[in-house]
This record gives sequence, C-alpha cells and structure tokens, in this order.
Amino acid sequence: MVREPRQERSRTTRLRLMEAAVDCLAEFGWTGTTVGVVAERAGVSRGAAQHHFPTREDLVVATVEYLAEQQIAELRRRADTLPPGRRRAEPVARLLLNTYTGPKFRAALHLWVAASTDDALRAVLAPLEAKVGREAHRVAVDLLDADESRPGVRETVQATLDLARGLGLADLLSDDSKRRERLVRQWARMVEPIIGE
Repeated sequence: MVREPRQERSRTTRLRLMEAAVDCLAEFGWTGTTVGVVAERAGVSRGAAQHHFPTREDLVVATVEYLAEQQIAELRRRADTLPPGRRRAEPVARLLLNTYTGPKFRAALHLWVAASTDDALRAVLAPLEAKVGREAHRVAVDLLDADESRPGVRETVQATLDLARGLGLADLLSDDSKRRERLVRQWARMVEPIIGE
C-alpha cells in the first residue's frame, strides 16, 4: 500500500475541515459550529482539527478565504463560456445573481449575523469580507467587460452584487428561483449598456 505524503495528507485534512465548516455553519449557525462539531463532520479527531485550526476563528477565516477562492475561480471558469458583446448580459446577470444561493451563502450569512453582535468575530471577519467584496467586484467588472471610467458603471456593478445578495436572502426561506429568473432578465436589460463591445 502506498502512503499519501504527509504534506498532501495535511492539505487534505485542512480541506475536509473547511468543507465541513461550511456544512456546519449552514446547518447549525455560528453558535452550533464548534471545532469539535466540525472535526466530527470531517471525520478527523478534535486534536487534528485543533492542530490545523487552534481556534474557531482561525477555522472561520480559513474557510471564508477558501470559499471566496472557490467562488471566484468558478466565476472565472464560466467566463470562458460567455458569448461576446452585449449578448453576454443575460448569462452574466444569471451567473452573478445565482452566486449568492445555496449552502455556501447560508454559511456566510450565519457568520455575518453573528459578527454583527460579536466584536471578536467582526474584527477578523470584516477585513476579510472587504477583501472578498473587492475581488467579487473585480470579477463582475471582468465578466461584464465593463469600463469603470464611464459614469455610473462602478455603481451599476456594485448594485448587481448587492441585488444578488438580496435575492440570496429571499431564497433562504423558500424557493425564490422563479422570481429570481424574471429579475435576471430585467437586470440583464439594465446592465446591457455598460457591457463592452
């Protein structure tokens, strides 16, 4: 039997812990997501989990960074399939407006709510969320092939991301996909003028 190299095992364990943290945050919220609960979900010992992430905050920071990297990479991968010019308005609107749905968004939302009343969590989460927000904005600009030197373009891109988060909230309690699809088509018409030729 060939053993997995130590560095690769360590990387695999960290990844399992971060993926388990997303699941736990989405399912149990911040208060129910402890390092022990995450370790159990990941199938590793609590000691192994604390070796990688000594505190819950360490685990959360790594998980948010991991989620952001995954989300940005997925958006960039999909960019290659988009049509050129203004025909890309609807696929980009759909892509961006559907980004903030599902368990990953639910996990992030639990963190945001907890950070609003937990100073220690806010101290570690706020700078990270600002960094993630800037990167999401850059990706949206790239997907739209938008020129932010034109008046109103930056605000339109930011409004797109804000709308996406709001639609993600609406989807938490019930399936909002039919209404979101109507909004995607309308928003696409609104962003068409900012798309590069």
